[in-house]
Amino acid sequence: MNRRVFWASHLRIPEIVELARKIRRRRPDIPRTIELGYSNARLGAFNNRIKVTVRMAYGFRRVTNLIALVMPRCSGLDIRLPQPAI
Repeated sequence: MNRRVFWASHLRIPEIVELARKIRRRRPDIPRTIELGYSNARLGAFNNRIKVTVRMAYGFRRVTNLIALVMPRCSGLDIRLPQPAI
């Protein structure tokens, strides 16, 4: 891996050189990201869920109420309200 990154950083293709710089700069983070299973898509979805919840909580007087709404929605628990029997 080190040899490939070194070789790529000495090419004259700007995109490859920039990629080699990013790999070198983020080298410790790459195995951790794979190990933890994080991805931009997963984190983006999580962030979107929080934004939608904040929009729903518009008008709450206290931040603690907003946090109380965000926590169950982002915890991964399947919390459903009781439905009336038909």
